Amino acid sequence: MSESEPRAAVATAAASGLPPSAASQRAAIGAVERLSTRVAFFIAGLAMAAWAPLVPYAKARTGVDDGTLGLLLLALGAGSLVTMPLTGAIAGRYGCRRVILLASAVVCATLPLLAHFSGVPAMALTLFVFGAAIGTIDVAINIQAVIVEKASGRALMSGFHGFFSVGGIAGAGLVSAMLWWQVSPLNAALSVAVLLALLMLFGGRGLLRYGDDSHGGGSMFVLPHGIVILLGALCFIVFLAEGAMLDWSALLLVSQRAVDASVAGIGYAVFAAAMTIGRFNGDRIVQRFGPRPILAVGGACAAAGFLLAALIPSAATTLIGFALVGFGCSNIVPVLFTAAGNQKAMPSGPAISAISTLGYAGILTGPAGIGWIAKISSLPLAFVVLGLALVAVAASARIVAARR
Repeated sequence: MSESEPRAAVATAAASGLPPSAASQRAAIGAVERLSTRVAFFIAGLAMAAWAPLVPYAKARTGVDDGTLGLLLLALGAGSLVTMPLTGAIAGRYGCRRVILLASAVVCATLPLLAHFSGVPAMALTLFVFGAAIGTIDVAINIQAVIVEKASGRALMSGFHGFFSVGGIAGAGLVSAMLWWQVSPLNAALSVAVLLALLMLFGGRGLLRYGDDSHGGGSMFVLPHGIVILLGALCFIVFLAEGAMLDWSALLLVSQRAVDASVAGIGYAVFAAAMTIGRFNGDRIVQRFGPRPILAVGGACAAAGFLLAALIPSAATTLIGFALVGFGCSNIVPVLFTAAGNQKAMPSGPAISAISTLGYAGILTGPAGIGWIAKISSLPLAFVVLGLALVAVAASARIVAARR
Protein backbone atom coordinates (compact mmCIF):
# COMPACT_ATOMS: atom_id res chain seq x y z
CA MET A 1 0.00 0.00 0.00
CA SER A 2 1.39 3.42 -0.92
CA GLU A 3 1.69 6.18 1.69
CA SER A 4 -1.00 8.20 -0.08
CA GLU A 5 -3.64 5.48 0.31
CA PRO A 6 -3.97 5.56 4.11
CA ARG A 7 -3.84 9.37 4.01
CA ALA A 8 -6.69 9.35 1.51
CA ALA A 9 -8.65 6.96 3.71
CA VAL A 10 -8.28 9.28 6.69
CA ALA A 11 -9.27 12.33 4.64
CA THR A 12 -12.33 10.51 3.28
CA ALA A 13 -13.42 9.43 6.74
CA ALA A 14 -12.97 12.94 8.11
CA ALA A 15 -14.93 14.47 5.23
CA SER A 16 -17.79 12.06 5.82
CA GLY A 17 -17.89 12.85 9.53
CA LEU A 18 -16.66 9.37 10.51
CA PRO A 19 -13.62 8.96 12.75
CA PRO A 20 -10.71 7.22 11.00
CA SER A 21 -9.74 3.83 12.36
CA ALA A 22 -6.75 3.52 14.66
CA ALA A 23 -4.88 1.54 12.02
CA SER A 24 -5.43 4.15 9.30
CA GLN A 25 -4.41 6.93 11.72
CA ARG A 26 -1.15 5.19 12.54
CA ALA A 27 -0.43 4.45 8.87
CA ALA A 28 -1.19 8.01 7.81
CA ILE A 29 0.99 9.75 10.38
CA GLY A 30 4.64 10.18 9.49
CA ALA A 31 7.38 12.74 9.09
CA VAL A 32 5.08 15.34 7.52
CA GLU A 33 2.68 15.28 10.47
CA ARG A 34 5.53 15.43 12.98
CA LEU A 35 7.03 18.43 11.17
CA SER A 36 3.67 20.22 11.05
CA THR A 37 3.18 19.63 14.77
CA ARG A 38 6.58 21.16 15.51
CA VAL A 39 5.80 24.15 13.29
CA ALA A 40 2.42 24.63 15.00
CA PHE A 41 4.06 24.66 18.45
CA PHE A 42 6.68 27.13 17.20
CA ILE A 43 3.89 29.36 15.84
CA ALA A 44 2.00 29.25 19.15
CA GLY A 45 5.09 30.28 21.09
CA LEU A 46 6.03 33.00 18.60
CA ALA A 47 2.53 34.51 18.50
CA MET A 48 2.17 34.68 22.28
CA ALA A 49 5.64 36.11 22.90
CA ALA A 50 5.37 38.68 20.12
CA TRP A 51 2.74 40.53 22.14
CA ALA A 52 4.95 41.01 25.24
CA PRO A 53 7.30 43.70 23.81
CA LEU A 54 4.28 45.60 22.47
CA VAL A 55 2.66 46.00 25.92
CA PRO A 56 4.54 49.20 26.94
CA TYR A 57 3.61 50.83 23.62
CA ALA A 58 -0.04 49.84 24.08
CA LYS A 59 0.02 51.39 27.56
CA ALA A 60 1.46 54.66 26.21
CA ARG A 61 -0.95 54.74 23.27
CA THR A 62 -4.06 54.20 25.38
CA GLY A 63 -2.86 56.49 28.16
CA VAL A 64 -4.00 54.13 30.94
CA ASP A 65 -2.44 53.71 34.37
CA ASP A 66 -0.96 50.46 35.66
CA GLY A 67 -4.21 49.36 37.28
CA THR A 68 -6.24 49.81 34.11
CA LEU A 69 -3.52 48.09 32.09
CA GLY A 70 -3.77 45.11 34.42
CA LEU A 71 -7.50 44.91 33.81
CA LEU A 72 -6.92 45.17 30.06
CA LEU A 73 -4.45 42.30 30.15
CA LEU A 74 -7.00 40.19 32.01
CA ALA A 75 -9.12 40.34 28.85
CA LEU A 76 -6.49 38.24 27.08
CA GLY A 77 -6.63 35.59 29.77
CA ALA A 78 -10.41 35.69 29.85
CA GLY A 79 -10.56 34.99 26.12
CA SER A 80 -8.32 31.95 26.53
CA LEU A 81 -10.32 30.62 29.48
CA VAL A 82 -13.55 30.87 27.46
CA THR A 83 -12.32 28.86 24.46
CA MET A 84 -9.96 26.35 26.08
CA PRO A 85 -12.67 24.17 27.68
CA LEU A 86 -14.52 23.95 24.35
CA THR A 87 -11.64 23.35 21.95
CA GLY A 88 -11.30 19.63 22.60
CA ALA A 89 -14.85 18.93 21.47
CA ILE A 90 -14.58 21.40 18.56
CA ALA A 91 -11.38 19.76 17.32
CA GLY A 92 -13.03 16.36 17.63
CA ARG A 93 -15.92 17.58 15.49
CA TYR A 94 -14.07 19.62 12.84
CA GLY A 95 -10.49 18.36 13.02
CA CYS A 96 -7.28 19.85 14.34
CA ARG A 97 -6.37 21.35 10.97
CA ARG A 98 -9.43 23.55 10.62
CA VAL A 99 -9.26 24.69 14.23
CA ILE A 100 -5.55 25.54 14.16
CA LEU A 101 -5.70 27.30 10.78
CA LEU A 102 -8.77 29.36 11.69
CA ALA A 103 -7.38 30.35 15.10
CA SER A 104 -4.01 31.21 13.52
CA ALA A 105 -5.78 33.43 11.00
CA VAL A 106 -7.50 35.24 13.87
CA VAL A 107 -4.11 35.77 15.56
CA CYS A 108 -2.67 37.18 12.32
CA ALA A 109 -5.61 39.58 12.05
CA THR A 110 -5.68 40.75 15.67
CA LEU A 111 -1.97 41.16 16.43
CA PRO A 112 -1.59 44.27 14.20
CA LEU A 113 -4.81 45.68 15.67
CA LEU A 114 -3.25 45.42 19.13
CA ALA A 115 -0.45 47.65 17.85
CA HIS A 116 -2.91 50.14 16.33
CA PHE A 117 -5.94 50.72 18.57
CA SER A 118 -5.73 53.49 21.14
CA GLY A 119 -9.21 53.22 22.67
CA VAL A 120 -9.63 51.11 25.79
CA PRO A 121 -12.86 49.32 24.70
CA ALA A 122 -11.37 48.39 21.30
CA MET A 123 -8.16 47.17 22.95
CA ALA A 124 -10.10 45.11 25.49
CA LEU A 125 -12.23 43.45 22.82
CA THR A 126 -9.24 42.75 20.59
CA LEU A 127 -7.25 41.32 23.48
CA PHE A 128 -10.18 39.06 24.32
CA VAL A 129 -10.35 37.76 20.72
CA PHE A 130 -6.55 37.41 20.54
CA GLY A 131 -6.54 35.46 23.81
CA ALA A 132 -9.40 33.26 22.60
CA ALA A 133 -7.42 32.39 19.46
CA ILE A 134 -4.22 31.72 21.43
CA GLY A 135 -6.08 29.47 23.85
CA THR A 136 -7.70 27.57 20.98
CA ILE A 137 -4.35 26.99 19.28
CA ASP A 138 -2.78 25.86 22.54
CA VAL A 139 -5.34 23.11 23.13
CA ALA A 140 -5.62 22.02 19.48
CA ILE A 141 -1.87 21.61 18.98
CA ASN A 142 -1.65 19.49 22.11
CA ILE A 143 -4.49 17.29 20.85
CA GLN A 144 -2.62 16.89 17.55
CA ALA A 145 0.59 16.19 19.47
CA VAL A 146 -1.02 13.42 21.53
CA ILE A 147 -2.39 11.73 18.38
CA VAL A 148 0.93 12.03 16.53
CA GLU A 149 2.90 10.74 19.52
CA LYS A 150 0.58 7.74 19.95
CA ALA A 151 0.81 6.86 16.26
CA SER A 152 4.59 7.25 16.24
CA GLY A 153 5.01 4.81 19.12
CA ARG A 154 7.70 6.88 20.84
CA ALA A 155 8.00 9.90 23.10
CA LEU A 156 7.72 13.19 21.18
CA MET A 157 5.82 15.56 23.46
CA SER A 158 8.81 17.20 25.17
CA GLY A 159 10.35 18.04 21.80
CA PHE A 160 7.08 19.54 20.59
CA HIS A 161 6.95 21.76 23.67
CA GLY A 162 10.60 22.61 23.09
CA PHE A 163 9.60 24.21 19.79
CA PHE A 164 7.02 26.28 21.70
CA SER A 165 9.85 27.54 23.91
CA VAL A 166 12.03 28.34 20.90
CA GLY A 167 9.09 30.13 19.28
CA GLY A 168 8.67 32.22 22.42
CA ILE A 169 12.33 33.22 22.40
CA ALA A 170 12.13 34.01 18.67
CA GLY A 171 8.92 36.04 18.99
CA ALA A 172 10.10 38.20 21.86
CA GLY A 173 13.55 38.61 20.31
CA LEU A 174 12.31 39.45 16.82
CA VAL A 175 9.81 42.10 17.92
CA SER A 176 12.25 43.58 20.43
CA ALA A 177 14.92 43.81 17.74
CA MET A 178 12.57 45.52 15.27
CA LEU A 179 11.49 48.02 17.91
CA TRP A 180 15.15 48.69 18.76
CA TRP A 181 15.75 49.33 15.03
CA GLN A 182 13.04 52.01 15.24
CA VAL A 183 10.44 49.97 13.35
CA SER A 184 7.00 51.17 14.43
CA PRO A 185 4.96 48.81 16.65
CA LEU A 186 2.34 48.47 13.91
CA ASN A 187 4.89 47.52 11.26
CA ALA A 188 6.57 45.11 13.67
CA ALA A 189 3.22 43.44 14.38
CA LEU A 190 2.38 43.30 10.67
CA SER A 191 5.75 41.68 9.97
CA VAL A 192 5.12 39.01 12.59
CA ALA A 193 1.61 38.41 11.21
CA VAL A 194 3.03 37.85 7.73
CA LEU A 195 5.68 35.49 9.14
CA LEU A 196 3.01 33.56 11.03
CA ALA A 197 0.92 33.21 7.87
CA LEU A 198 3.91 31.96 5.88
CA LEU A 199 4.81 29.46 8.57
CA MET A 200 1.23 28.22 8.65
CA LEU A 201 1.22 27.75 4.88
CA PHE A 202 4.49 25.83 5.18
CA GLY A 203 3.41 23.68 8.10
CA GLY A 204 -0.29 23.26 7.42
CA ARG A 205 0.00 20.25 5.15
CA GLY A 206 0.49 17.77 7.96
CA LEU A 207 -2.13 19.13 10.35
CA LEU A 208 -4.69 16.41 11.05
CA ARG A 209 -8.13 16.66 9.49
CA TYR A 210 -9.59 14.92 12.53
CA GLY A 211 -9.20 15.23 16.30
CA ASP A 212 -9.90 13.00 19.25
CA ASP A 213 -12.37 10.39 17.98
CA SER A 214 -13.60 9.25 21.40
CA HIS A 215 -15.85 12.21 22.16
CA GLY A 216 -18.71 10.74 20.22
CA GLY A 217 -20.43 14.02 19.41
CA GLY A 218 -21.49 14.61 23.01
CA SER A 219 -21.66 17.82 24.97
CA MET A 220 -19.29 20.61 23.94
CA PHE A 221 -18.19 20.97 27.57
CA VAL A 222 -17.24 18.06 29.82
CA LEU A 223 -16.36 18.59 33.47
CA PRO A 224 -13.03 17.01 34.39
CA HIS A 225 -13.25 13.93 36.57
CA GLY A 226 -11.14 11.03 37.72
CA ILE A 227 -7.40 11.23 37.15
CA VAL A 228 -7.92 14.31 34.95
CA ILE A 229 -8.60 16.40 38.07
CA LEU A 230 -5.20 15.42 39.47
CA LEU A 231 -3.48 16.10 36.13
CA GLY A 232 -5.14 19.52 36.00
CA ALA A 233 -4.08 20.33 39.56
CA LEU A 234 -0.48 19.39 38.75
CA CYS A 235 -0.62 21.55 35.61
CA PHE A 236 -1.91 24.40 37.75
CA ILE A 237 1.11 24.12 40.08
CA VAL A 238 3.69 23.92 37.29
CA PHE A 239 2.16 26.77 35.28
CA LEU A 240 1.97 28.79 38.50
CA ALA A 241 5.70 28.19 38.95
CA GLU A 242 6.41 29.25 35.36
CA GLY A 243 4.29 32.37 35.82
CA ALA A 244 6.18 33.18 39.01
CA MET A 245 9.46 33.04 37.13
CA LEU A 246 8.11 35.36 34.46
CA ASP A 247 6.63 37.93 36.83
CA TRP A 248 8.71 37.75 40.01
CA SER A 249 12.23 36.44 39.26
CA ALA A 250 13.58 39.88 38.34
CA LEU A 251 12.00 41.47 41.41
CA LEU A 252 13.57 38.87 43.70
CA LEU A 253 16.99 39.66 42.24
CA VAL A 254 16.50 43.40 42.58
CA SER A 255 14.84 43.57 46.00
CA GLN A 256 16.60 40.69 47.77
CA ARG A 257 19.91 40.18 45.96
CA ALA A 258 20.91 43.81 45.14
CA VAL A 259 21.04 43.14 41.39
CA ASP A 260 20.67 46.23 39.18
CA ALA A 261 17.26 46.44 37.55
CA SER A 262 18.83 46.88 34.09
CA VAL A 263 20.20 43.33 34.15
CA ALA A 264 17.63 41.60 36.39
CA GLY A 265 15.99 40.03 33.33
CA ILE A 266 18.86 37.54 33.32
CA GLY A 267 16.93 35.55 35.92
CA TYR A 268 14.11 34.69 33.54
CA ALA A 269 16.59 34.21 30.68
CA VAL A 270 18.47 31.57 32.71
CA PHE A 271 15.18 29.82 33.56
CA ALA A 272 13.96 29.89 29.92
CA ALA A 273 17.26 28.62 28.53
CA ALA A 274 17.33 25.74 31.03
CA MET A 275 13.73 24.84 30.21
CA THR A 276 14.42 24.84 26.46
CA ILE A 277 17.50 22.64 26.85
CA GLY A 278 15.59 20.29 29.12
CA ARG A 279 12.70 19.93 26.69
CA PHE A 280 14.89 19.04 23.74
CA ASN A 281 16.41 16.22 25.80
CA GLY A 282 13.16 15.15 27.45
CA ASP A 283 11.94 12.68 24.83
CA ARG A 284 15.09 10.57 25.17
CA ILE A 285 14.70 10.53 28.95
CA VAL A 286 11.01 9.56 28.77
CA GLN A 287 11.75 6.91 26.13
CA ARG A 288 14.44 5.33 28.31
CA PHE A 289 13.09 5.73 31.85
CA GLY A 290 9.37 6.41 31.46
CA PRO A 291 7.31 9.32 32.84
CA ARG A 292 7.67 8.58 36.54
CA PRO A 293 11.26 9.93 36.92
CA ILE A 294 10.25 13.09 35.03
CA LEU A 295 7.63 13.90 37.63
CA ALA A 296 9.59 12.66 40.66
CA VAL A 297 13.05 14.00 39.82
CA GLY A 298 11.74 17.01 37.89
CA GLY A 299 9.40 18.08 40.66
CA ALA A 300 12.13 17.63 43.28
CA CYS A 301 14.65 19.54 41.14
CA ALA A 302 12.26 22.47 40.62
CA ALA A 303 11.36 22.48 44.32
CA ALA A 304 15.06 22.55 45.26
CA GLY A 305 15.57 25.41 42.81
CA PHE A 306 12.88 27.57 44.43
CA LEU A 307 14.17 26.80 47.93
CA LEU A 308 17.75 27.54 46.90
CA ALA A 309 16.74 30.85 45.31
CA ALA A 310 14.66 31.84 48.33
CA LEU A 311 16.85 30.81 51.24
CA ILE A 312 20.46 31.52 50.24
CA PRO A 313 21.16 35.27 49.93
CA SER A 314 23.47 35.16 46.94
CA ALA A 315 22.75 36.38 43.41
CA ALA A 316 24.81 33.58 41.85
CA THR A 317 23.06 30.92 43.95
CA THR A 318 19.69 32.42 43.08
CA LEU A 319 20.50 32.11 39.37
CA ILE A 320 21.52 28.49 39.90
CA GLY A 321 18.17 27.97 41.61
CA PHE A 322 16.35 29.50 38.63
CA ALA A 323 18.21 27.13 36.30
CA LEU A 324 17.15 24.16 38.46
CA VAL A 325 13.53 25.33 38.26
CA GLY A 326 13.81 25.48 34.46
CA PHE A 327 15.37 22.03 34.15
CA GLY A 328 12.94 20.53 36.66
CA CYS A 329 9.76 21.98 35.15
CA SER A 330 10.80 21.52 31.52
CA ASN A 331 9.27 18.10 30.89
CA ILE A 332 6.56 17.85 33.55
CA VAL A 333 3.84 19.54 31.47
CA PRO A 334 4.59 17.47 28.33
CA VAL A 335 4.32 14.30 30.44
CA LEU A 336 1.01 15.50 31.91
CA PHE A 337 -0.41 16.19 28.43
CA THR A 338 0.62 12.72 27.28
CA ALA A 339 -1.02 11.26 30.39
CA ALA A 340 -4.21 13.22 29.63
CA GLY A 341 -4.23 11.77 26.14
CA ASN A 342 -3.75 8.21 27.42
CA GLN A 343 -6.10 8.13 30.42
CA LYS A 344 -9.48 6.40 30.12
CA ALA A 345 -11.60 8.39 32.58
CA MET A 346 -12.84 10.78 29.88
CA PRO A 347 -12.27 11.51 26.17
CA SER A 348 -8.74 12.74 25.51
CA GLY A 349 -9.76 15.95 23.69
CA PRO A 350 -11.89 17.34 26.54
CA ALA A 351 -9.27 16.07 29.02
CA ILE A 352 -6.55 18.10 27.29
CA SER A 353 -8.90 21.08 27.24
CA ALA A 354 -9.50 20.68 30.97
CA ILE A 355 -5.86 20.48 32.05
CA SER A 356 -4.95 23.34 29.69
CA THR A 357 -7.64 25.51 31.28
CA LEU A 358 -6.54 24.65 34.82
CA GLY A 359 -2.91 25.24 33.91
CA TYR A 360 -3.66 28.60 32.37
CA ALA A 361 -5.64 29.52 35.47
CA GLY A 362 -2.39 28.99 37.38
CA ILE A 363 -0.60 31.49 35.16
CA LEU A 364 -3.39 34.05 35.64
CA THR A 365 -3.97 33.69 39.37
CA GLY A 366 -0.46 32.76 40.46
CA PRO A 367 1.18 36.19 40.24
CA ALA A 368 -1.58 37.73 42.36
CA GLY A 369 -1.29 34.97 44.97
CA ILE A 370 2.47 35.34 45.13
CA GLY A 371 2.07 39.10 45.50
CA TRP A 372 -0.38 38.57 48.37
CA ILE A 373 2.06 36.28 50.22
CA ALA A 374 4.91 38.71 49.56
CA LYS A 375 2.82 41.58 50.92
CA ILE A 376 1.90 39.91 54.21
CA SER A 377 5.31 38.28 54.65
CA SER A 378 8.11 38.32 52.06
CA LEU A 379 8.85 37.36 48.46
CA PRO A 380 11.35 34.66 49.52
CA LEU A 381 8.59 33.03 51.59
CA ALA A 382 6.34 33.02 48.51
CA PHE A 383 9.09 31.16 46.63
CA VAL A 384 9.35 28.69 49.50
CA VAL A 385 5.60 28.01 49.17
CA LEU A 386 6.08 27.34 45.46
CA GLY A 387 8.89 24.92 46.27
CA LEU A 388 6.66 23.02 48.67
CA ALA A 389 3.89 22.86 46.06
CA LEU A 390 6.34 21.29 43.62
CA VAL A 391 7.17 18.65 46.21
CA ALA A 392 3.52 17.58 45.80
CA VAL A 393 4.14 17.23 42.05
CA ALA A 394 7.11 14.95 42.75
CA ALA A 395 5.04 12.92 45.23
CA SER A 396 2.33 12.32 42.59
CA ALA A 397 4.70 10.54 40.20
CA ARG A 398 3.63 7.01 41.10
CA ILE A 399 -0.10 7.77 40.77
CA VAL A 400 0.23 9.51 37.39
CA ALA A 401 2.58 6.87 35.95
CA ALA A 402 0.30 4.07 37.10
CA ARG A 403 -2.77 5.59 35.40
CA ARG A 404 -1.22 6.18 31.95
